[in-house]
Amino acid sequence: MSVTMSVPVHFPVLVEEAIKALDVQPGGRYIDCTLGGGGHAAAILERSSPGGQLLGIDADPEAVQTARERLEAYGDSSLLVNDNFVNLQAIGYRHDFLPVHGILFDLGLSSLQLDSVSRGFSFQRKAPLDMRFSPDQTLTADDIVNTYPESELADLIRNYGEEGRSRRIARKIVQERPVKNTLELARLVEQVIGIRKKGIHPATKTFQALRIAVNQELECLELALKQAVDLLGFEGRLVVISYHSLEDRIVKQFMQRESRDCICPPEAPTCVCGHKASLRLINKKVITPSAVEVQVNPRSRSARLRAAERIINEDEQYRVIEGLCSSTEVNANVWRRPTLLNKIRQAYLAA
Repeated sequence: MSVTMSVPVHFPVLVEEAIKALDVQPGGRYIDCTLGGGGHAAAILERSSPGGQLLGIDADPEAVQTARERLEAYGDSSLLVNDNFVNLQAIGYRHDFLPVHGILFDLGLSSLQLDSVSRGFSFQRKAPLDMRFSPDQTLTADDIVNTYPESELADLIRNYGEEGRSRRIARKIVQERPVKNTLELARLVEQVIGIRKKGIHPATKTFQALRIAVNQELECLELALKQAVDLLGFEGRLVVISYHSLEDRIVKQFMQRESRDCICPPEAPTCVCGHKASLRLINKKVITPSAVEVQVNPRSRSARLRAAERIINEDEQYRVIEGLCSSTEVNANVWRRPTLLNKIRQAYLAA
């Protein structure tokens, strides 16, 4: 008797919309900061052929391996790195992959992570309370659930999960400690909130809060967005797909702030901040999945895409170029190093 193994299927979200927002062109250089199953990366390489290059990053070593297998057909056009995108600028410098034509963040969990029995991201199957993107991280969901004081646990669930009954949930968790696995935790939350016949599972927000806290997702996102701007060449595109309001708020506020010359308080009589716009908004209205995509992939229903384009003046162009050439972080022996100053200058100044 033969047994057919079930292999999780990865459905990249808003693929065509992301490719259009990135304005992917043949020969372009792109960074995918969240490889996942490699769906967006494959689409970028396909559209940037011939001559396109992709630097792919993911904190999850399993995701990197899955993406490597998927992108094998593209040969040496891709370089995949197992690291957290909070180190985006250092990664770009280390591999001399800059300036680039586009940077993509797809902030959601991949289907591979959600469907993995051992990772603890899902409340639909029994698994350890882990939720780490990388096994090198020390903090786990188990540490938070079983050791944090009740008040701190409640604040975490409230702030990161936007859960209105966070204090009751935290009290129940503390009373029932130790909580041993994901199903036990989901059951405790259900006892507080009740089982809903329709809509999201009652434990969704609590699990979201724990995952965000374990991986410091919001803090890492804020730091990475700032680094992304510095890696983009003139008219390079920054595209971010987020899946909940906390992420989307950070992305929206960042892009709006960086698209203005002055960020002084409205009551300030004159500008004293000296801030200069570094981005131009591509879509002022957020882009969401079509009804057809949501039907095919229900996990895409909460996706929100925002995009912006890099603007840069001549003085800043030369400052960045000179900084790259004198940087001690650039290793001349790594992948595809552009060794001459005029090559970097042309990448920035090309029409």
